[in-house]
Amino acid sequence: MAAMIRRIISTPKAPAAIGPYSQAVLVDRTMYISGQLGMDPSSGQLVEGGVQAQTRQALVNMGEILKAGGCDYQNVVKTTVLLANMNDFVPVNDVYKQFFSTNFPARAAYQVAALPRGGLVEIEAVAVLGPLTDAS
Repeated sequence: MAAMIRRIISTPKAPAAIGPYSQAVLVDRTMYISGQLGMDPSSGQLVEGGVQAQTRQALVNMGEILKAGGCDYQNVVKTTVLLANMNDFVPVNDVYKQFFSTNFPARAAYQVAALPRGGLVEIEAVAVLGPLTDAS
């Protein structure tokens, strides 16, 4: 069996990892993007403005990581949304659909006891590198 190639994806345009993990890992054509908080990459602090501002920043951060790996939002096939409060589900969706507007990725959403740094939302993703064609 031929060895698969693993490439670590990293960009200074997204917050640095705050633990022993990579921003993303690309194996073959599949990119696994670590959970993104609504952190400003330059200050390392959560953005102000509540859950919608944090959601927007988390998705902008994800976009920078996607770009560093040769992808964009169209390449995302699965996301997981972690919420500090499930009552934020609708406000998070209002922002989410600005980044994913058609052919939505598969998704799961969970309320968790707490998120790092007191975040209100964290979003991780799986993307597939290269052009994708939608079946009719």
